[in-house]
Amino acid sequence: LRNERATLLGYASFADYKLEPEMAKTPAAVRDLLMRVWGPARTKAEADAAVLEAMLRADGIDGPLEPWDWRYYSEKRRRAEHDLDEAVLKPFLSLDAMLAAQFDCANRLFGLEFREMEGPFYHPDVRGWEVTRKGAHVAVFLGDYFARGSKRSGAWCSAMRSQRKLGGEVRPIVVNVCNFANGDPALLSYDDARTLFHEFGHALHQMLSDVTYGFISGTSVARDFVELPSQLYEHWLEVPAVLERHARHWQTGEPMPAAMLKRLLDAGTYDQGFATVEFVASALVDLAFHEGPAPADPMQKQAEVLEALGMPRAIRMRHATPHFAHVFSGDGYSSGYYSYMWSEVMDADAFAAFEEVGDPFDPATAARLERYILSAGGSDDAERLYMQFRGKMPGVEALLKGRGLLDAA
Repeated sequence: LRNERATLLGYASFADYKLEPEMAKTPAAVRDLLMRVWGPARTKAEADAAVLEAMLRADGIDGPLEPWDWRYYSEKRRRAEHDLDEAVLKPFLSLDAMLAAQFDCANRLFGLEFREMEGPFYHPDVRGWEVTRKGAHVAVFLGDYFARGSKRSGAWCSAMRSQRKLGGEVRPIVVNVCNFANGDPALLSYDDARTLFHEFGHALHQMLSDVTYGFISGTSVARDFVELPSQLYEHWLEVPAVLERHARHWQTGEPMPAAMLKRLLDAGTYDQGFATVEFVASALVDLAFHEGPAPADPMQKQAEVLEALGMPRAIRMRHATPHFAHVFSGDGYSSGYYSYMWSEVMDADAFAAFEEVGDPFDPATAARLERYILSAGGSDDAERLYMQFRGKMPGVEALLKGRGLLDAA
């Protein structure tokens, strides 16, 4: 049906139709990006596989390393090399501490202030904050952070009301939804904390929007541009000064020990060969499904794509076709699963703008980020907006460096 729709509209394929309004524009541009990342990622993954297979042999197992072996031996290796125990780490990453961290970063970057509001909200778990700047109202921000039976899984950002100026100034009401485990207190894993910062990056895109028309407000941008603010905001969780200030034991108030903090940050690129391969494989299969006639047998097409790529034996696609909800539960990410990596190329390059001036909170760089990215919504072409912020379009080098794959390139 997708192929038929694209053909009726005069396009060579559904991918051509779907990508025309995105930053990538064409399936060829998407494939070029993914393949520039695929080679270094596979090289790194194969080197890691050799280490894990040696661990398998040491346990007296003669067979090849299988997908179900990877996570088991990778976790043993992670503990041996980085000595990170989630049970020891979590007391330093309470939800309240990480909320304070994300609000502090927003204040230092954009001058935003957050005052917690009294409810009631739509559920007793929900918390709310009025967001102001220099005393002026900016937005209402809601946080719905805990898992419960009536919620779908995952994490996302929504605008209950979007910013617009047409017909009078309307300020947004924005909600972040997560599925963390509730507790007294609620303690997060480091991945949970990254998710918190990620969704808050989307929220900032909504809250700082400054456009006339509501339909181009906030996150109403190209699919391969929308993840830039969210993935970029994750970088501030990795700034040592942020964790030194906010990662404190929920009972004692003591800061995270320096050795633990160093191990945590050093482990940031651990197993990125695996993570990158499983993602890029999924994105390339999605593209292959849609850049030509619809395959009569999708599973056969998947197998052909993976064989042509030389997919490592012990790694599977992140989302195998039968449960690839991004692509098949609607048209949102069909021909578009690549967009997370497209955005990551930009977010790595965008954070490098702060690194180049030696200050992760540099006021001039933050002001450009707000003006050309966070406040602009869909008011201009995404590539032009990024060029105004950064002065150039990024290559993949910053992404490879951030994932620890540069040496494998």
